[in-house]
Amino acid sequence: MTQSNKLLKLSKLNKTIRKIKYTKKRTFKQPIIDKYNDTTISIGIPASIVLNAQSPELQTYLIGQIARAASIFRIDEIVIINDCESVREKSRMKGKQRDVINFFVKNLEYLETPQYLRKTLFPVMPELQYTGLMNPLDAPHHLRQDEESPYREGVVIDRPVKEGKGSWVNIGLKKDCQINVRLAVGTRVTVKLIEDNAKYHTGEVVSPLEPKKVLGKYWGYTVRVADNLLDALNNCPYTKNPYDLIIGTSDKGERFELIEFKELETYSHAIIMFGGLPGIEGLVEGDERLTLDTSETSKLFKYYINTCPNQGCRTIRSEEALYISLAVLLPKLGR
Repeated sequence: MTQSNKLLKLSKLNKTIRKIKYTKKRTFKQPIIDKYNDTTISIGIPASIVLNAQSPELQTYLIGQIARAASIFRIDEIVIINDCESVREKSRMKGKQRDVINFFVKNLEYLETPQYLRKTLFPVMPELQYTGLMNPLDAPHHLRQDEESPYREGVVIDRPVKEGKGSWVNIGLKKDCQINVRLAVGTRVTVKLIEDNAKYHTGEVVSPLEPKKVLGKYWGYTVRVADNLLDALNNCPYTKNPYDLIIGTSDKGERFELIEFKELETYSHAIIMFGGLPGIEGLVEGDERLTLDTSETSKLFKYYINTCPNQGCRTIRSEEALYISLAVLLPKLGR
């Protein structure tokens, strides 16, 4: 090709590029899932897995991996099981004593909270010293200021309001939102936007589960602390009854490919349990209310599954088992 032909072709290309009009997207693309999904999936994790990491930095990063897994697989609830000797058991980090449970919960909650609410909801505290090491979740409810959504997470702010006019809420937009109820300053709420005028937005407080039910969007996870294994399995926050589908994961469980899963589509609230260094058997042994022998652990679960048979390593770390098991199980649970 001659030099003149190259210049002519380049000139035509530049004219074509100038004609293209770019438009900025302001909303998330809707995920392709069934709307009005009213089921929930929880995961249970022993608190002691944090102590397997050698430093506060690595411990924080490990918690970030768990939060990422929960968001990737659309987990609704993370249950932290206190398998330490007591709730106040400490781990020594750079000469300071810290509460393992509090350290675990605070970092999980911090990462799940939208960025524009963190400064208000999380004052400076030693537990959050290394949060910058965790990868962001970038979940659908972590909305930017220029993104449109009928629902937003907010926090009640200290702004004067007339009697009977509810409260003011910061929802991450240039204008505050006035909600329909009076709440204490610092309360986190899920707001359904109703109207936008020149001075402020108006909205109503709704359940955090509503965006998921109505829009089909994942709206983050909640964190619950359980004193023992039975507490984790029986105290389902979504119903007065225990979880109606309980799954345990263990290298002592039945091989995943040999199990015939039946009636999984009829569950409402499922929980998938993971063990620490001694496995779920260690949780059974540490629960004084359980009279089972560790060899009878499978009796606690509807399914007791080995999701990674023929593993090449002697042990699989809990955060690794989380990704492996959720990737294998959740397609069976409609996720």
